[in-house]
Amino acid sequence: MTYNDIRKAFLQYFESHGHTIVPSASLIPNDPTLLFTVAGMVPWKGILQGTEPAFAPRVADVQKCIRAGGKHNDLEDVGFDGRHHTFFEMLGNWSFGDYFKEGAIEMSWELLTKVFGLDPERIVVTTHHSDEEATAIWKKITGKDAIRLGDKDNWWSAGDTGPCGPCTEMHYDMGADLPGGLPGSSNEDGGRFVEIWNDVFMQFDRDANGNLTPLPKQNVDTGAGLERFASILQGKTDNYDTDLFVNLKRAVSDITGVAETSENIASFKVITDHLRSVGFAIADGVIPSNTDRGYVIRRILRRAMRHGQILGHKGALLSKLYPALITEMGAAYPELAANQARVVEIIQNEENAFADMLQNGMKLLESELPKLNNNVLPGDVAFKLFDTYGFPLDLTQMILRDRNIDVDVSGFEKSMAEQKERSRANTKGTRIFWESQTDLAATDDSAKYAPVSMESRVLSILRNGEFIENASAGDEVEVALDKTTFYGTQGGQVGDSGELQTADGGAVMVVTEAGRVDNVVIHKGVLKSDLHVGDVVLPVINSAVRQQTARAHTATHLLQAALRHVLNEDVEQRGSKVSPDSVRFDFSFGRAMTAEEKQAVEDLVNQWIASDMPVEHAEMTMDEAVKKGAMALFGEKYGDTVKVITAGDVSCELCGGTHIYHTGEILKAKINKEKSISSGIRRITMSVGTLAE
Repeated sequence: MTYNDIRKAFLQYFESHGHTIVPSASLIPNDPTLLFTVAGMVPWKGILQGTEPAFAPRVADVQKCIRAGGKHNDLEDVGFDGRHHTFFEMLGNWSFGDYFKEGAIEMSWELLTKVFGLDPERIVVTTHHSDEEATAIWKKITGKDAIRLGDKDNWWSAGDTGPCGPCTEMHYDMGADLPGGLPGSSNEDGGRFVEIWNDVFMQFDRDANGNLTPLPKQNVDTGAGLERFASILQGKTDNYDTDLFVNLKRAVSDITGVAETSENIASFKVITDHLRSVGFAIADGVIPSNTDRGYVIRRILRRAMRHGQILGHKGALLSKLYPALITEMGAAYPELAANQARVVEIIQNEENAFADMLQNGMKLLESELPKLNNNVLPGDVAFKLFDTYGFPLDLTQMILRDRNIDVDVSGFEKSMAEQKERSRANTKGTRIFWESQTDLAATDDSAKYAPVSMESRVLSILRNGEFIENASAGDEVEVALDKTTFYGTQGGQVGDSGELQTADGGAVMVVTEAGRVDNVVIHKGVLKSDLHVGDVVLPVINSAVRQQTARAHTATHLLQAALRHVLNEDVEQRGSKVSPDSVRFDFSFGRAMTAEEKQAVEDLVNQWIASDMPVEHAEMTMDEAVKKGAMALFGEKYGDTVKVITAGDVSCELCGGTHIYHTGEILKAKINKEKSISSGIRRITMSVGTLAE
């Protein structure tokens, strides 16, 4: 059975047994403690813990998951065995106060042996040593004596207190020719007996003293990794030998021109696994960046690129492989094709930027190798590779591993700590340097709202706190131009990213962020070629990221209008941050919002989005804006001519940010959190677009 066959059979079976079939939730969870959806139960956490009502008594799904950041970190193992993945799919069926142990075990057994046709004699089951009920059920249904294990293997809990309970696991015997013993034995990790399914029975509430009280409503949470399922059903001991990965590896071979061999198989595994993580995450709204989940995806993407280079491939790789991912998984996950243009553009921008960073970083690395003592790269050099060229520590370690060279990790961490301290001490340093340039002309950024191809002249280059006339490839610099299409951070909206290019499209500089000091737009980033004051360049923004930022900004205006409608007209904005994948909005209000109020605000914003109202962008005098009824930001200073953004008949605000032209472009909004940040000031965080979906 192929992956598509398995998904279909699994969902059809549980639908025939009264389960509501739901699509996979986003990889970006509505949970501030997690970077990604790391397990099938994450979307149902509130229901399972009793803080949210269940919308159906029985549910089944196939949930996309990523484990590659924070405490969930499988990244270093991927590629070097047959079982680890950063992206995986979790098959799950859920009972919210409906069937319990007997129903779950009966359906698990029937699906495994009748639908999927696994040999009953090769299935071994385990239960918690205290769970007499589950042990007896297995004996009654199958005649099998369960192996009874302790808390480590067969007990689930969300934490030290709260819902918890025993679980039962099903393991499959992969064959006597493989090493390893039964579950619970001293050599259980040998590989012969593979866990294929886990049924968790949430039946107790544990208090701070460890006392267990039966829950009034008992739930069942199950999970089965699709990749492992496929390997068993297809008779493979390596997940990467199953149909989906075989086809993706074939696409890698077609693009790189390199055949898979025993020597390069690790690179094929890394690339195919990482393609799924990068492609799915960006389709769900993640933007590669230097923080949080964006940084995780950037690391994964760069690791894949490095393995492409190990295969001898230069240039774009994952962006070229993305259509193959759609071919394999697009039927099950239509968001892949729906977001193809945006995803490919974002991946291409990352690949282009890193290719040159890697080239320049390798020059530094090669120059340092002859100086090494005891085959150890100094920590400060590893940090320079990270700080200047964007090399994560693990990438440097991977490059050097084949040369039997270690990295001074403690020295790297010391340099990192020193850099953070310098950053805290000099948060205003860059601004001070630029403000000292009293004769610097203002940047003409009039084209920032409708970027066009234009030639710009370099006015100033700042490097390491010093203004210079010439800078070299690989330098981290800040550049001022006479004119630009970049939006510099202002009014709560983050600045654009993109490139400075030559007339023929070659990249001169990767711009990671556009800032603003007074009337000067500052382009921050790393040079890909030499740059001199007076050079002519073409500023080119990352249009996909700009579009996401624009729809987030318009959504912020709708949010304020909805708050004033639901709460009261006295609500006023007290600050905001508009990013490509999220909105942070501060407002004046004297108490916490109720759950009903938050839902009403979210519903109203989505109602306005669905109505696809036109969004008007108009410049006018301040007097005209006042007559029009435009809202102004508390404490903000405005000039004689202002820009007014009007969304249908619900919002009219003075705003110099970038916006969309119809509210329908926002797609959807989702309020994630509302909290107090000071007396009388509340903060809402909200996701928009594909991230909200």
